[in-house]
Amino acid sequence: MVSGKFNVKTSHTMELIDITSQIAREIDNTGKEAGICYLYNPHTTAGLTINEGADPDVQTDIIAALQKIVPLNYPYKHREGNSPAHVMTSLVGSSLTLLINQGRLELGTWQKIFFCEFDGPRSRTILWRLV
Repeated sequence: MVSGKFNVKTSHTMELIDITSQIAREIDNTGKEAGICYLYNPHTTAGLTINEGADPDVQTDIIAALQKIVPLNYPYKHREGNSPAHVMTSLVGSSLTLLINQGRLELGTWQKIFFCEFDGPRSRTILWRLV
């Protein structure tokens, strides 16, 4: 088992950041040829997802759809003012399980791994583990 972490800096309130190459580098540095990669985001207002990475409009559409599903102006009781970010994180999720084969991530042709910021800008940490 090998594990580590890396940081992601966000620059907008809500954005999806492609972290696929960062994860691929981490895997490559381990020399591990096959296994499972677990990604975990230890933040309550940000998530992780896999989706299309070829067209940036998909990222924009995901954020817009989440904003439609989770109203920003609902009378939330959480006093910090970031309840929509907490709800969006619950919908998207905080972890991913990825397959590694021949030292590479097994992703579909258009798939990328995204860090989903819902309460930025911030500096975040992603934890990973290969087994």
